[in-house]
Amino acid sequence: MGLMVSIVLVALNLRPSMAAVGPLLAAIRLEVPLGFGMASLLTMLPIMAMGLAMFFGIGIARYLGTHRSILLSLVLIGLATLARLVLDSAVELIFSAVLAGLGIALIQALMPALIKSRFKANVSLCMGLYVTAIMGGAALAASFSPLVMSSSGSWRAGLAVWSLLALLAVRVWFAQRRVLQVDTSNAAGPRQAFFHIPRAWMLGVFFGLGTASYTCVLAWLAPYYLENGWSEQDAGLLLGFLTLMEVVSGLLVPALANRSRDKRVALAVLLVLMMIGFAGLILLPQRLGLLWTCLLGLGIGGLFPMSLIVSMDHADDPRQAGGLTAFLQGVGYLIASLSPLFAGIIRDLTGSFAGAWCSLMALVAIMLLMVVRLDPDAMLSTCAAPASNRSLLASGRHDCILMLSCPRGPDRPVAVPARCLNAQQ
Repeated sequence: MGLMVSIVLVALNLRPSMAAVGPLLAAIRLEVPLGFGMASLLTMLPIMAMGLAMFFGIGIARYLGTHRSILLSLVLIGLATLARLVLDSAVELIFSAVLAGLGIALIQALMPALIKSRFKANVSLCMGLYVTAIMGGAALAASFSPLVMSSSGSWRAGLAVWSLLALLAVRVWFAQRRVLQVDTSNAAGPRQAFFHIPRAWMLGVFFGLGTASYTCVLAWLAPYYLENGWSEQDAGLLLGFLTLMEVVSGLLVPALANRSRDKRVALAVLLVLMMIGFAGLILLPQRLGLLWTCLLGLGIGGLFPMSLIVSMDHADDPRQAGGLTAFLQGVGYLIASLSPLFAGIIRDLTGSFAGAWCSLMALVAIMLLMVVRLDPDAMLSTCAAPASNRSLLASGRHDCILMLSCPRGPDRPVAVPARCLNAQQ
């Protein structure tokens, strides 16, 4: 129980450094020269750093161990956030965001495997709590950063105050050193194996397209409503309401979907909610703003944990799950990092965010087509395979390292040619 509480507190620190920026962007731009394209870098570069760091995070954890890696990441997030008290230029502000992104990436690379290894009987529930806490941190930052700015008279204080949350997490996580002292990294075996498996790439692209919607909304929903005449406080509260709906969905959807092995219906419902929400932002942003925000929050909030859960369903072994989730998050965050940038460029060119929302609707439509392929009976395995499977990898036949639910266990995967899957399903 104590470990799960610590995980939740750590997760609360994974979004405030980004979520606090949007509601304060108008005030920041009064002192720091930032166009919308440049401002998008405050979200884009941390997300890109998260994607790149995912590929190196497991290697770092092999050397330092899971506990110390997460502890150092929290320290990095705290220092990067605290430094914003004294920053004066756009470059310094962006650099602090990148440093925080590196710390966030290392934690997100390690935490799913840690949860899978420590809470095997309740993986979906615990992943739901973890992701809910991530979104809860975004809600806190979006809602209270404008209040801190109003009371202190400084947007820098509104950004830097979240270093206190990181300090608290450092203290609580440090206390878990005895619980996790025997842990080494839950890394998978050969990382390079994932690069050669088409299904792993499909999972990464699916995660990336979904996260692209999240990062774009996180960066631009509040500025969008600021342009529609809302105050900074109201726009921040709206973003907080969005993340509150994400929290609700992130907590409930995984628990409900856990009743079925096939998660495709739940994923399709979440994507339809997002499609309606984006359409509403374009057509009736003022009249029914809360409704569209609610639908987006429910869709995005449920999609994030479900994407990770569906991916972890492809590997029974925690080390495999850790390697696979790190890979798909690396691919996914690199894709998602471009979303705020393109939206900012569209805004600069057209004078409106409507084109950005239309682009996200197109991405959601692509994801609906991809959902059909997320068959729970097709299981991916890249663990230490027997010689027959290693020879398949060496020969380039990576699509054959797929396994069905197999009585021989995850440590002895059965090589099933992809052409035979349809006959067996």
